[in-house]
Amino acid sequence: MSRGVVYVHSAPRALCPHVEWAAGRALGRAVNFDWRPQPVLPGAQRTEYYWEGPRGTGAALASALRGWEHLRYEVTEDAGLGTDGGRWMHTPDLGIFYAQTDTAGNMVVPEDRIRAAMETAGSDAFELHRELRLALGQAWDDELEPFRYAGEDSPVIWLHKVG
Repeated sequence: MSRGVVYVHSAPRALCPHVEWAAGRALGRAVNFDWRPQPVLPGAQRTEYYWEGPRGTGAALASALRGWEHLRYEVTEDAGLGTDGGRWMHTPDLGIFYAQTDTAGNMVVPEDRIRAAMETAGSDAFELHRELRLALGQAWDDELEPFRYAGEDSPVIWLHKVG
């Protein structure tokens, strides 16, 4: 068994029931999400849903949500004993990005991907930087970051840095 989280960062209100239906179909059971307004995009909704299911459920969820033009989401699947985890990020402009994750939730960039970045960049440090940012999904992180912050009515409790 595996577990993870579906983060729908923004969905048009009319799409919310369809997102629940698609996620429920991928999980093999009906789900009800707790939708809240997304303060970054007026009229949009956001939600988080913790799931459990067989290995590969994260990929099934990410695939089930793919294809809706105005949907921003992330799906995580925790690493298990002898298996990698995964993280899928989707934005309307960039499409979908996938990366393996380790037991701490860090993205794992395979050796061959790093070698390809080095070969593509040659001696150009700026190109190497660009290639590594691509391998880490930085463009997806940059686009999703404003949507990740909770609004005033969110159940998330923010801790503030002191000192």
